[in-house]
Amino acid sequence: MKDMKVGMQLGYWGSGPPANAPELVAEAERLGFDSIWTAEAYGSDALTPLAWWGSRTERVRLGTALCQLSARTPTAMGMAAITMDHLSGGRFVLGLGVSGPQVVEGWYGQSFEKPLARTREYLDIVRKVIARETPVTNDGPHYPLPYPGGTGLGKPLKPIVHPLRKEIPIILGAEGPKNVALAAEIADGWFPIFFSPNAVKAFEPALAEGFARPGARHTADDFEVIAFAPTLIDDDVEKAADSFRPYLALYIGGMGAKSMNFHFDVFARMGYEAEATKIQELYLDGRKDEAAAAVPTALIEDTALIGPKEKIRDDLEGWRESIATTLLVAGDTNTLQTIAELAL
Repeated sequence: MKDMKVGMQLGYWGSGPPANAPELVAEAERLGFDSIWTAEAYGSDALTPLAWWGSRTERVRLGTALCQLSARTPTAMGMAAITMDHLSGGRFVLGLGVSGPQVVEGWYGQSFEKPLARTREYLDIVRKVIARETPVTNDGPHYPLPYPGGTGLGKPLKPIVHPLRKEIPIILGAEGPKNVALAAEIADGWFPIFFSPNAVKAFEPALAEGFARPGARHTADDFEVIAFAPTLIDDDVEKAADSFRPYLALYIGGMGAKSMNFHFDVFARMGYEAEATKIQELYLDGRKDEAAAAVPTALIEDTALIGPKEKIRDDLEGWRESIATTLLVAGDTNTLQTIAELAL
C-alpha cells in the first residue's frame, strides 16, 4: 500500500481573514505535512495569504489551489510564480483553474469561451516566463504577445529576475473529462475539488487519454493527484454530515447556472444525478435550507472524512488505495493532529 502525503487547505476567506491561520500553518509544518494551500474566488486572493503565512515556514511546499486564470495575464502569473519561488526557497507550487462563466464574465469581465484552448495557451506562456530562455512571444488568439495593433511599440520581453528554478510544478484544477485529460497531458498534477475514492474510475479514461497524447509530460506513475478530503471528527456521523450539507448545496445548486454547473456535473458522474437535480432545483428556487437537507449522508461520506476517529481510520484506506497522491484536509488543530496520526 502506497505512502500518502498530507496537505492543508486554507482555502479562500469568508467575510474576513481566519484568525487562527498562523497557528494552523505552524502546526501543519510541525506535524510533517507536505504542503499548505490557499485559494481564491471573488474575495481574498490566493497569493498574498500564501506569502504572508508561508513566510513563517521552512519546509512545507506552498501552493495555490487555485489561482484563477482570468485574474491575471499569463505573464503576470509567471512573474508571481518566480517571485514566490524565490521567497520560499524553491517551495512554490502553482495551482491554476479556469473557474466558471459566472466569475470569469461577471467578476473579471472576460469571455469564458474556449476554456481548454485558453488554458493550454496560458500554461505555455507561464512556462516560457519561468524558464526565461528567450523573450516571450505568443501567436495564439487568446493571449497574443506582443499585443497586435495598439501603438505598435510593444516588444518581446523576458523577466528581469532570473528564476530560482526553470520549472515550477503546475497543478490544474479540472472537473470535466476534457479538462481532466488536458491536465494529464500538460500539467504536473490534477486538483479535483470533489474527489471520491469510490467513484474515481469515472475519470480514469480521461486521465489515460491525456497521458497517451504526444508530448504528455507525465505518466500515471509520476503525476500528482491532490485530492481534497474535508474532515470532521465527531462521534455523531449525522451531526458531522450536517456541517457539510450547506457547503455542498451551495456548490451543487448555486455555484453555476442551471445550464452550466461543473460541480453539479461531477456529482452526477459519481452516481448522484437525481439527488443533485433535486438539490439544484431547491437551491435555485431560494429554498437553501431544504437544498442542504436534501444532500445525502452517503454523498458526504463519499467525498469527505466524517465521524468517529475509528471510522475515519477505516475510511482512509479507500483514499490510500485510490489514485490520490496527496490528501488535502482542512480543520482545526485537533483535526490536523488526528489526520497526521492516522495517515502519516
